[in-house]
Amino acid sequence: MLPKSPVGEAINYALNHWIALIRPLEAGFLEIDNGASEWAMKPVALGRRNWLFAGSDEGGKTAATLMSLCTTCKDLGIDPFAYLRDVLDRVSTHPNSRIDELLPDRWKPAESTDPPGRKG
Repeated sequence: MLPKSPVGEAINYALNHWIALIRPLEAGFLEIDNGASEWAMKPVALGRRNWLFAGSDEGGKTAATLMSLCTTCKDLGIDPFAYLRDVLDRVSTHPNSRIDELLPDRWKPAESTDPPGRKG
């Protein structure tokens, strides 16, 4: 097998990146591939042209924050719209000392005060 053959190049690549390749075996919480991160970035890549028109650097930062929040909700199995609607309704009256209860990973929807049979 020649070093410049496709198989030889693949073996050289593996040897040159050996430490990174075995890292998931040492730390079990690490994913063996980056499919999840690429999947999470897909909406950003698809909307790339739209982000050119965020209005300002601050608008871009706000859009990035909201996309991150929505992605976190989706990863946790939470409807982002329901989460944002509930949190924005409650945040002004929620005790500041317990504000962490409104983070997506700790959030519990507020009890509905709508009459039975009526939705939002």
